[in-house]
Amino acid sequence: MKNVTTPVEVERLIAAMKRIEGQARGIQRMLQEGRHCEEIVTQLVAMREALARVAMQLIGGHLEQCLREDMDMDEAMKKATELMIRLS
Repeated sequence: MKNVTTPVEVERLIAAMKRIEGQARGIQRMLQEGRHCEEIVTQLVAMREALARVAMQLIGGHLEQCLREDMDMDEAMKKATELMIRLS
């Protein structure tokens, strides 16, 4: 699987990861403050979903790159499917 190549894609993914990093710090604070577990789990689920979106953007970028470069789409789809299974 190739890396994300465009600076715009990289910046978008970095921005998303910074938001996720902020979520993680917020969850740490919630734990320190002794917040109710339901609130903490809600934030953990939101963080997990945000991470999944980043991963799907990476997978989508890979497929798009394969199309642009006229790579073997069967192999690209196989790899994308494997990665999606790992995410679930």
